[in-house]
Amino acid sequence: MGLTSRERVRLALEHKEADRVPIDFGGMRSTGIMAMGYNKLKEYLGMKDGVTKLYDIYQQLAEPEMQMVDRFHGDVVQLHRLEPAFGVNIKEWKDGLLPDGSKCLVPKDFTTVINEFGDHEFYIGDILFAKMPEGGFYFDVVHFPYAECKTKEDIDKIPLPYITDEELVFLTKEAKRLYYETDKAILASFGGNIIEAGEADWGFENFLINAVAEPELIHHYLQRLTDCYMSNLEKYMKAVGQYIDTVQFGDDLGMQDSTLISKRMYRKMIKPYHSVQFQYVKKNYPKVKVFFHSCGAVYDLIPDLIEAGVEVLNPIQLSAKGMDPVLLKENFGDDLVFWGGGIDTQQTLTHCKVEEIEDEVKRLIDIFGKGGGFVFTQVHNIQSNISPQKVVAVYDSAYKHGWYK
Repeated sequence: MGLTSRERVRLALEHKEADRVPIDFGGMRSTGIMAMGYNKLKEYLGMKDGVTKLYDIYQQLAEPEMQMVDRFHGDVVQLHRLEPAFGVNIKEWKDGLLPDGSKCLVPKDFTTVINEFGDHEFYIGDILFAKMPEGGFYFDVVHFPYAECKTKEDIDKIPLPYITDEELVFLTKEAKRLYYETDKAILASFGGNIIEAGEADWGFENFLINAVAEPELIHHYLQRLTDCYMSNLEKYMKAVGQYIDTVQFGDDLGMQDSTLISKRMYRKMIKPYHSVQFQYVKKNYPKVKVFFHSCGAVYDLIPDLIEAGVEVLNPIQLSAKGMDPVLLKENFGDDLVFWGGGIDTQQTLTHCKVEEIEDEVKRLIDIFGKGGGFVFTQVHNIQSNISPQKVVAVYDSAYKHGWYK
């Protein structure tokens, strides 16, 4: 008998070589595929059974069906939050259409209004929360509840996202189902965003300006938010900790050519709130690895992330400044599992031929896969305009070249 997917991933998480490099096909909200591209892929592969579920409204991501995961030798499944995006729960579904007119299922409570300009508007109650421009493929958040906050008292008036009993029941049921009905490793999507929460709550520019100009106000906001997260995390891990392999946190700390904020600002304003979450998991659930998602040029922040408690880093944005695969593996491979970095989606996947895609996949597996500590997936989500032939080339190449000798 060969290794199960769960065993294969667990060996990689322990920096050991398994039979082959594990593969993640759509196992989280940054290793997925847009639903329009997913429908094209199903048609190309002749998969007529099943149905496409649009579980992530924000990024328009499909929930990969197990038939598709197995087709690409996927070793990972995602444990979703009850409300993965925009506060819309995914317990029930209804028929829907994607921007290209292809069919899917959408969450039952997801409804949009088309305004006079042809934009799709999403409301929460009477509040316009997000908008997809006419001809667009994504929603933009347009509501920032903390934007006008000037005092701590203003902050304290705004409700926090405490986890509900309904969600804990949902999480426990789903975790058990994934654990007992599949042999896949389970990636639990917790969240715990700090800087991204600030950007979403205050507005991107407003939050970063206030972090410099009004640090006490922002610390009050972040401490209050983190207290909520810690209450949630304790209940969350108690519900699912015995079933999962990684728990995923996230904050985009990098841009294309630099970090979003300085090391000094990260250490002062963000790291304390990361650390308390990550260290809680490491102390109380040592078998569950701390998975952290951050796009961009984050090389200079990696030592701080490791110190905060990060054990798995994603997506390894190869095209960003300083994110050299050889240097990353040499300098941080003993401390970090690299989850991603299997193919550059900005350049190679978008612009190169199938043969070049296979060559890059092989080269990156040779670098990152040595000695374990690597889970293959592309750099961030596969966009709707990527041909099915290229998607197949990525994952078939990963399976072909991922075997250890």
